[in-house]
Amino acid sequence: MEIERINDNTVKFYISYLDVEERGFSRDEIWFNRDKSEELFWEMMDEVNEEADFVMEGPLWIQVQAMDKGLEVTVTRAQLTKDGQKLDLPDDIEERRKMFSGEEAGSQEFDEFEPVYDEGDTKKLEYSFVLSEVEELLPIAKRLMYMPVDTALYHFDGKYYMHVKFDEILHSEKDVKDQLSVITEYLQQTPMTIHRLEEYGKPIFKEEALPNVLHYFG
Repeated sequence: MEIERINDNTVKFYISYLDVEERGFSRDEIWFNRDKSEELFWEMMDEVNEEADFVMEGPLWIQVQAMDKGLEVTVTRAQLTKDGQKLDLPDDIEERRKMFSGEEAGSQEFDEFEPVYDEGDTKKLEYSFVLSEVEELLPIAKRLMYMPVDTALYHFDGKYYMHVKFDEILHSEKDVKDQLSVITEYLQQTPMTIHRLEEYGKPIFKEEALPNVLHYFG
């Protein structure tokens, strides 16, 4: 995959169909299966984050252009207002082109932009975190010992991934925020999806990962 950093808010990358297939996806899946296309997108964004230091924060806009031998994807972080709640986007499409591409108005490369997520508008209930050793979960397991939260642990591509799922009824927004603050003290969040972990990863603990880590490694 080829990655090009356009500016502070925009990154562009190209992936061939051969590379797509080597990652375990087919052309039909990325065009007609939303779950699969999202898995591929976040996997690519994880790679972009590592190589181009492009941190995913707030709403994102994506533009996908189909090429003869692959896909060209442009991703832009939306600018926020001072209160952090609304998108600070020009109404004029030409002005949007300027902001997102860093090029002069009139470019025909960008036509539409659609936010793929906005954490400010929805209550996110599932998260994934990456770690090198299972023992890294011990301090988290001890601190969250009495907190009801679903956790699973998988091994994939030389790393461990803990997936955390909160319950919309059991957990308030404050509960989610407090527990995530504990986890992020020790682990880095990753866009790896539970679907990809279940399909390609090796399950260590499919459920109650933190209690099991505390039991076997504590």
